[in-house]
Amino acid sequence: MTKSIAKGSVCVTGAGGYVASWLIKLLLSNGYTVHGTVRDPPQDEKYLHLRNLENAEEKLKLFKAHLFDYDSMVAAISGCKGVFHVASPVPSGSVQNPEVELVETAVKGTQNVLMAALEANVNRVVFVSSVAAVQVNPAMSKDQLVDETCWSDKDFCRNTNNWYCLSKTEAEMKAMEFAKRSKGLDLVTLCPGLVFGPKLQPSINNSSWFLINFIKGMMQEETDNLFRMIVDVRDVARALLLVYEKPESEGRYICSAHSIRPKGLAEMLKKIYPSAKYFNNFNEENRDQRKISSDKLQKLGWTFMPLEQTLADSVENYKRAGLLD
Repeated sequence: MTKSIAKGSVCVTGAGGYVASWLIKLLLSNGYTVHGTVRDPPQDEKYLHLRNLENAEEKLKLFKAHLFDYDSMVAAISGCKGVFHVASPVPSGSVQNPEVELVETAVKGTQNVLMAALEANVNRVVFVSSVAAVQVNPAMSKDQLVDETCWSDKDFCRNTNNWYCLSKTEAEMKAMEFAKRSKGLDLVTLCPGLVFGPKLQPSINNSSWFLINFIKGMMQEETDNLFRMIVDVRDVARALLLVYEKPESEGRYICSAHSIRPKGLAEMLKKIYPSAKYFNNFNEENRDQRKISSDKLQKLGWTFMPLEQTLADSVENYKRAGLLD
């Protein structure tokens, strides 16, 4: 399906989060009016970084909404030409019932957003998935190029207690099934890798914690040295806007800019911030590593910044926030 995507009002779910905050900043700077959904009252201090964005006073409206509250999602999406579904449950600490708290939550929340979008007759929905929904599959050969046709194995994820990967896979699959059944909902999904870069929000998201703990040498006693697929949060925001605005966008898009082993990541970071105590106990076991392709997204016009810039900007951001003391 190719529609002409016009600028106007768009809804961003999970507006206070890491990726969503940068997306909203980009949307506001590009002339969009944004309806952002937040779980707490919009006046809460945790959303001050959004209210202080350029053009926010005139073009940003925050809605107290919960993904499980269908009526609240309808209110937030009403009048919008597009929806960016960014909100997703991410494990933090112990989870008592991951099948319910992560998987069912992700699926039900996504379905409510899609139903509300269909009711509002929006032009396009962009759903943020993850490479976690693409690459976790033992049946793939070591020489296989991993692209948008690949899916993580749900049974394998469940049997290995990889609940985050399962939740992203299940939610994306169900979303695509819903869009196909609806015969009127234009859905595009984006699958980012591990997202680094400076944060706008006051809270610390999981991928930022990973990098902060990595720099401070606070990882587990021994970690694997497998490749990590990394992308800058600002490049993710640009990819989301790109797939929304390009009429020819369709299906899935992998969004991963750099492939690097943790040992190489440590060496790169030492050049940027040499005074830190870096983790250096890596398991050098040679395991199969497949190449993940973002060619489809790049053919659409996506470009990305150097990894060195992402890491340098992240370190400066963490230092200013007192997170590396």
